[in-house]
Amino acid sequence: EEVPGTEIPAASKKMSSISSPLRAIIRLRRRYLVQKKSHLHLELPREKSSQLVHTRLLQRQLSLNRTNLYGSSMSFFNQTSFKTSQYFTFDTSVEQYAMKKFRRKKNHRKSRIVLYPDKTKRYLPTEEKSKAKRCLLLLIVIIFFQILNAIENLDDNLQKYDLDGLEKTMHREVFGQKVAVESIMELLKDYLATHIHNKPLVISLNGPTGVGKSHVGWLLAKHFRSVMDNDFVLQYFVMHHCPNGVAPLTCEIDLSKKISDMVTRAEIEEKIPLFILDEVELMSPVLLDTLSRFFEPNQTNEFLNAIYILISNIGGGEITKFVIQNASAELLHQQRGAEELLSVVRPVLIDAHPLWKSADIIPFVLLEKTHVINCFTEEMRREGLYPDQKHIENLASQLSYYTTGDKQYSRMGCKQVVAQVNLL
Repeated sequence: EEVPGTEIPAASKKMSSISSPLRAIIRLRRRYLVQKKSHLHLELPREKSSQLVHTRLLQRQLSLNRTNLYGSSMSFFNQTSFKTSQYFTFDTSVEQYAMKKFRRKKNHRKSRIVLYPDKTKRYLPTEEKSKAKRCLLLLIVIIFFQILNAIENLDDNLQKYDLDGLEKTMHREVFGQKVAVESIMELLKDYLATHIHNKPLVISLNGPTGVGKSHVGWLLAKHFRSVMDNDFVLQYFVMHHCPNGVAPLTCEIDLSKKISDMVTRAEIEEKIPLFILDEVELMSPVLLDTLSRFFEPNQTNEFLNAIYILISNIGGGEITKFVIQNASAELLHQQRGAEELLSVVRPVLIDAHPLWKSADIIPFVLLEKTHVINCFTEEMRREGLYPDQKHIENLASQLSYYTTGDKQYSRMGCKQVVAQVNLL
């Protein structure tokens, strides 16, 4: 009986030594849980509170059942002071899961904000640039400068021949042929803009007598002699250079030699020669055949860079009829009328000789009485005479005219003006 009595005090001493640190642990655990519960009540949603209470009751019941398993030696844990206590476990409760989820969301929101140092620059990720793009840009720049250089060269060529000054002179001194002058200047500007051509420029001035064809040829020769040397302008008058007594073969050789020598010298100095051939209607078929060979495109380069002006009265009768018949319709001042007139004149010229197939034909129309008065005024100023208007109208009325409606067209144009002024 003494053995049991002696064992009981030893066990109680042993339990008292164990319970003191255990109670300290339980008190710390209790404080931790109280703080944790208060923190969860502040931050967790309200709709989950019933679930949390239910889980807490279950956990308490489980903890009480576990204490009963340790027997009578652990009976003091069943006292009222330990009814609310729980054992520390590593099981993840709903509260801990909610806390972790809340902290994870909070950290996720914070991670979206990217902070940069104050003194650093922000750069986009560097992209690899293709070398082909650089080559393409370089090629575009080269082409741009080549085009710009070509445009400057075109302007230099036109300035070298001073075509603007020529155009002003022709509009000032040629009366009643505005459409013809504009057509001539357009052809010259297009051709003289460059020194490389695939065929020579052939311009045919056709119309009745006295309408200003030879005067235009004289103005062209005068202008190009001033901007180029006299060696690159040739005025060829058939009655003067190839009269009736001279053999056609001699005229052919002479004309061929003049053209060949001039184009050769012009090619050396990079200039375009001008050939003005007047009275072409009097040329023999041999001379016309010789000229047609110079107009062909399949020649050496020096013969392609040349301008030929053909002046003749061929087609003058057809032009006169067309002007008189369409005087009231004002077709002569419209593009449609110019095209109709050209369609009338071209077949007549081609029937005369095939060389007109390669020519740009410019018809000269009849001059009205007002144009004849302008011719008298200009000629009297040139001769140093006072241009009295009544006296000029009296001189103009002495000429013969075609009368159609309210318009009068001179039969001889301004051809007799010089003779009339010389008699003053």
